[in-house]
Amino acid sequence: MTPQIRAFYRACAISDAAPPFDRITLKVFFPALAQDSAEERNTGVIPADPSQAPFPVVVFMPGINLGLEGCSWLGMACAERGMVAVTYSAVTEEMPGYVSLSPGLLLERLAPQLYGSAPSCSTLQPILDELKRLNEASVLAGLLDLDHIVLGGHSAGGTAALVNANPDWFPGVCGVFSYAAHSGASVALGWPAETILPLPGKVPTLILGGDRDGVIAGSAHRYGRETGDACSSIRRTFDEGAAESEAEVYLGILAGANHFSFAHGHDGTTGRAFLDWDEARSGDEIRRDISALVIDFIKVCARDDQDARASLLALLSSDAMTEGRWR
Repeated sequence: MTPQIRAFYRACAISDAAPPFDRITLKVFFPALAQDSAEERNTGVIPADPSQAPFPVVVFMPGINLGLEGCSWLGMACAERGMVAVTYSAVTEEMPGYVSLSPGLLLERLAPQLYGSAPSCSTLQPILDELKRLNEASVLAGLLDLDHIVLGGHSAGGTAALVNANPDWFPGVCGVFSYAAHSGASVALGWPAETILPLPGKVPTLILGGDRDGVIAGSAHRYGRETGDACSSIRRTFDEGAAESEAEVYLGILAGANHFSFAHGHDGTTGRAFLDWDEARSGDEIRRDISALVIDFIKVCARDDQDARASLLALLSSDAMTEGRWR
């Protein structure tokens, strides 16, 4: 019997979305235990490894126009360490005439009149409902720990994760992490310039970014600034957005990392990758650091693993960071 990382696809519906923008495609990574059975050879379906169950779950929320393959590397890394990782793809028209892959933002709920009153992401509840179905009938039946779900995301997906990590809305959510994301409020939605939205602050939070993020720097005008840098909005999300958090909050700015360091396999033919600055060190090395930070954080949230907490703090204090703080 050979341990493996395997994955399968599912589709689920967004009940109040209009066709054709009412479908989500999921790819679910899990630890498997191959037994070389005739059924495995015939179907390609390999059983989960029950010795590592129950599996905490991490849901990766994608940035705009980032296909689910962009964070598959991290999904596989999580599965190697006894977790189930969900990546997804949803095509939406959030603004008239602009069709894109999206984490599922509900822009009207990010406006001043509604922010914080209800979830601002259309995809999360359907995905969590699908996880319940998978725990009832699938190769993962009875093996998912749905009381320990961590949300995470890149860019706009990271923002969606940060502002929706509220267990009052989504029971079972126990932590949230982001990369290349912040809670700066768009002036186009009616917010005053330089507004940083408060986070729900109910679960442990890991806010990551890179000091070579040209996309964040090139997007400053969206938040009422004439010029921008790679990190100020990320720092302000830690300092101001999470100021009232009831749980621990961690900040890590990775040295030499850019906006798409998180997205291994991103092809750059859509979106705004042309705004990004060059990485200042090996992308493989940066992703090793991201993976270590995220996996330690998930272990802290889902298992209260004190060794993982010590490892997380050590890496945040290391030369891999230009800045690391926590409280």
